[in-house]
Amino acid sequence: MDINELISTIKKKLEQKISFQSLEIQDKSFLHKKHKSYKEGQYHLKLIIKSDSLKNMSRIESNKKIYDILNTEIKEHIHSIQILIN
Repeated sequence: MDINELISTIKKKLEQKISFQSLEIQDKSFLHKKHKSYKEGQYHLKLIIKSDSLKNMSRIESNKKIYDILNTEIKEHIHSIQILIN
């Protein structure tokens, strides 16, 4: 899966399960290309989500919800994910 397909899949899955006002997904993989653990096809992503429903949860609860929704993508295509909730 390439990065554009992955971003599209993530957006669709989150839209179906979470109410949010905005979602920004940034590919930060370029920052990690020199790391020993870097693997082609494994992406480093940053999610910036503006969501009142997630904001009302604890950080652990909101991150767990996102991890549960993106479980397959995290196992197969995401090496690292940073989540910021506004």
